[in-house]
Amino acid sequence: MDCLFCKIVEGTIPSNKVLENDHVVVFHDIHPAAPTHVLIVPKKHIASMNDVTAEDMLLIGEIHMAAQEAANRLGVQQSGYRLINNCGQDGEQTVHHLHYHLLGGTRLGALTSLSDSHQ
Repeated sequence: MDCLFCKIVEGTIPSNKVLENDHVVVFHDIHPAAPTHVLIVPKKHIASMNDVTAEDMLLIGEIHMAAQEAANRLGVQQSGYRLINNCGQDGEQTVHHLHYHLLGGTRLGALTSLSDSHQ
């Protein structure tokens, strides 16, 4: 399999890890969109949110627990952060391995350029 995130999970591509456990790896994004920007990646290869099954629900919980722990370690838990999962072409998913972006460290703007609901 030629998956970038699988290679990071197995250690053949280096990353700047924030945390790792039996289920998830959290590492800094190489093109940060905020002062704090990490990726939360399950060790199990799942192509996208559309491919998550009922059997993966515990893993989804592990991802969210890792997000909480990463936000705490990175000092953004109290001030706030955004957790994003991009799915499919219109969702701008560029790596086809389920992952979440955790962004924080500044006041974040609108959710999309199509909306001013959170400005």
